[in-house]
Amino acid sequence: MSLIASDKPPEEAGGRRTKDRLLLLLKSRGSQTTKDLAEALEISVPATRRHLESLSDLVYAEQESGAVGRPAQRWHLTDAAQGRFPDTHSELTVKLLETIEHTLGRDALDAVIAERARETEAAYLALITPMKSLAGRLRRLTELRSQEGYMAEIEKTEDGWLLLENHCPICAAARACQGFCRSELELFRKVLGPKAQVERVEYVLEGGRRCAYRVTST
Repeated sequence: MSLIASDKPPEEAGGRRTKDRLLLLLKSRGSQTTKDLAEALEISVPATRRHLESLSDLVYAEQESGAVGRPAQRWHLTDAAQGRFPDTHSELTVKLLETIEHTLGRDALDAVIAERARETEAAYLALITPMKSLAGRLRRLTELRSQEGYMAEIEKTEDGWLLLENHCPICAAARACQGFCRSELELFRKVLGPKAQVERVEYVLEGGRRCAYRVTST
């Protein structure tokens, strides 16, 4: 049986695109088997494995326990790979937060966070309020968060939706000052409106792979 075109050694640009897609899949979906990744990319398992092996500093494999027959490999991102995704001016942001707190005090830092929250809320409301349904508001919020680098998506559940943020571009700042995370949860509740109940169910700063919010209609 002849190999399909995607099994041939890729051109440099095409190879880079495939590798970027692999990293994006692992970032947005979590650990995946070689077969999972091959199906998502619509290329063969051997071709997928070759791409993964060329990313040895960015991905690593673990044997999947409990599998019948030959154990499958599950691929994960390394810490180095996380740096391939945008972290909005992390070092400078953390330094500024520390300087504000040390020179002006905790109250001043809280005031800065509150002002950022007010500005963001006003901008979001201007774009989300025209959407009359909760589903429409949630879709618009997801679009806005994705534009800001959060790699956001929504999943329908039996009783509502899950708002998933697969990346946090302000993670370093959030680790330095968790007030950012508190303000974002309150922000979602305000812009989605009084008929929405929003609960954080997964949290990066507590060891989660991503931040996730359950949204239901009251």
